Amino acid sequence: MELTHNKKVTLEIGDRIPAFKLKNQDHELWDSKDNTLGYLSIVYFYPKDESGICTKEACAFRDSFTAFTDAGAQVVGINSGSVESHKKFALKNNLPFTLLSDSGDKVLKQFGVKSALFASGRETFIFDKEGILIYKFRNFFKGDIHVEKALSFLSTRK
Repeated sequence: MELTHNKKVTLEIGDRIPAFKLKNQDHELWDSKDNTLGYLSIVYFYPKDESGICTKEACAFRDSFTAFTDAGAQVVGINSGSVESHKKFALKNNLPFTLLSDSGDKVLKQFGVKSALFASGRETFIFDKEGILIYKFRNFFKGDIHVEKALSFLSTRK
């Protein structure tokens, strides 16, 4: 983990998933400790519900959802959008995975996701069943490539 003035800058391979609790699109509290241990977890941060690149990325995760579940992985999307915005986004695009509302970008900052231009960042993290970071990928302008990279990484673990 990079450090600046004793503050985390970004998660590094080998770091544990930060402890956090956020509401999902169904207003249920989602606890990272309770919901990631025992599962491979793909946690991806994206800037905004319904924006072009973010929708393309979410739909790519949707279209590959079976491949992720077959690999024993769960998919979780996070951004600062409201619970209501996430619910509409999930329903409109038939998203079968959890979307978490990170009001104020507190969790985004815990992960050290870098902003790009005037928007919050786009980054994907994969944690093993013990909650240890085993892969991360950042690309702001190509949302759908996050799915390709995650699937490629998971295929090397078989």
